[in-house]
Amino acid sequence: MESLEIANRNLTISISEEITKIHNYESTVNVYMEQLKNLTRRVETMENGGLSYSELDFELIKLEIKEMENIILQLRTSLNGSNVIVETLYQEIHNISIMVSQLEVYDKNNVLVIRREIAELQKRLEECQQNNSKPNVLSLPQAHYGTCDHGHIVNISKPYVVQQNLNGANYKSGGWGKDSLLGADQTTFWVSPLNTDRRLMNFVYSYPSYNDLLLYKHTVSKSLSSSSFGQGAGMIMYNNTMYYNCHNSNNLCKYNMKTNAVERLALRDATYTNRFSYLSTPWQDIDFAGDENGLWVIYATEHSNGNMVLSKLNATTLAVQRTWHTNQYKPAVTNAFMAVGILYATRAVNTQTEEIFYMYNTKTGKEGKLSILFDKMQENIHNLSYNPNDHQLYALNDGYQVTYDVTFNSLLENVSKK
Repeated sequence: MESLEIANRNLTISISEEITKIHNYESTVNVYMEQLKNLTRRVETMENGGLSYSELDFELIKLEIKEMENIILQLRTSLNGSNVIVETLYQEIHNISIMVSQLEVYDKNNVLVIRREIAELQKRLEECQQNNSKPNVLSLPQAHYGTCDHGHIVNISKPYVVQQNLNGANYKSGGWGKDSLLGADQTTFWVSPLNTDRRLMNFVYSYPSYNDLLLYKHTVSKSLSSSSFGQGAGMIMYNNTMYYNCHNSNNLCKYNMKTNAVERLALRDATYTNRFSYLSTPWQDIDFAGDENGLWVIYATEHSNGNMVLSKLNATTLAVQRTWHTNQYKPAVTNAFMAVGILYATRAVNTQTEEIFYMYNTKTGKEGKLSILFDKMQENIHNLSYNPNDHQLYALNDGYQVTYDVTFNSLLENVSKK
């Protein structure tokens, strides 16, 4: 009888502990039910095209799902029996995990391409509608991109996320895009990631088509010799030649993608080795740019006290043809690019928004302030370049390859207003 009483008392204590556990688990289940509802809404929003797609978005969601899966498995094990709420929750978590995986694969390989095509069609339709609604302008010649018939930039589109850096999330810096020579072949894409310390450039990859870039297929890899390594994310492809800052020097390097030949020439007075680099982007002391007018280089000197200096280059000899001095301090700028002979500089508004805040017109020699906001996927933009062939900006945004459509104002509109 004593043994039975002791066993009964122990059993009572054990049952009380299990009941307490069940109450705690029910509270936990309620919390995760709410999280699951929020997660479901986010997935539906992504599925309906309400957000820009990003591998990072998918990774964060998958981590949250994994955490909930671990909790629900613990609940199933601890209860030692069937529980309708827990089993239902388990099945919903499992289903949403499958849904996100399918959505991610579908998006990466197809949706981004389709969205770009639809956006281009919508843009063309809007232009047709505008022309039809303004018959008095039809007799005027249209502005031709690739010429100087348009003025400065007035708007930047939402970002299109193309791909993550082929070397993974730890490789946040580098450059990518298409050939920036006006009239150059636009089917081939290039990618040049820097190493993890965001300084050394020793590889250039090219892809024969956009789909090959998306899937990292048919890669042509070029390896630079140690004497020809690059430094910083200021590189650009121009006439099938990669232009970049030679490692640990103020030399300009040009690498011929066909012959693998490397030429170099010192950029007089240009500072280097992180002396006046962009804010939050180390080692980008010398930054190449291309536009409708040719090849440019953006840098700073001791004589300019760190203010941005702009030089027009001879693409064949690397010789400086003409130089302009600005009053904009380069380390206060997050990045810069050229478009139609105008230098544009950006700065961070917050972790999600960037602003084009400064411009310098090489035709007039005048500089000015402006405010053109655009979204970004991650905090830091490491490379920003304009392509005159498709009127897009190509950015490397903390390892993510992103493009933006650029809208210019028309010089004809300015004349008609006057």
